[in-house]
Amino acid sequence: MRVIETERLLLRPVTVEDGDRVEELASDYDVSKTTLNIPYPYPEGGGKEFIESVIESEKNGKIAILAIVDKETQHLLGLINLNIAIPHKRGELGYFIGKPYWGMGYGTEAARAIVAYGFKDLALNKIYAAAFTTNPGSWRIMEKIGLKHEGTHKQHVSRFGEFFDLAYYGLVKEDYLKEANQD
Repeated sequence: MRVIETERLLLRPVTVEDGDRVEELASDYDVSKTTLNIPYPYPEGGGKEFIESVIESEKNGKIAILAIVDKETQHLLGLINLNIAIPHKRGELGYFIGKPYWGMGYGTEAARAIVAYGFKDLALNKIYAAAFTTNPGSWRIMEKIGLKHEGTHKQHVSRFGEFFDLAYYGLVKEDYLKEANQD
């Protein structure tokens, strides 16, 4: 996978060396509670194990995952990915940004870039994402990058013993190209 450059960021392939930093950022409860998959407490050594598993999945074309890196400081700020359903040419967008970097537009900048990558380079037909309705930071990113609200699934998931509604957003390639041609 290639490196994607934005105004402030480099989206580059993850490496096992990123494991400690991923673990550091993902260990924050406030980060964990906004996701379905980041465990809390985060297990020691879990960052490296996670990266090893996604690198293997990437070889099979099931995921495209990138480290979100500040161009100026070279600090890893978070991760972004597309979980790919190959038969349907569909990708589910997922991301997390470390709490010290929340509210700075990094998530939006990275998400916009990986959506373009998904449609142009991976030839996906649809990209979609879901977020807890209680996490406006995440679903606002989806809106800012052009994904449209497709519905809310009531009490769809359980996290830390509580049920949550999930807001689903999506964008098909045809609509993405129409929007791109208007700019």
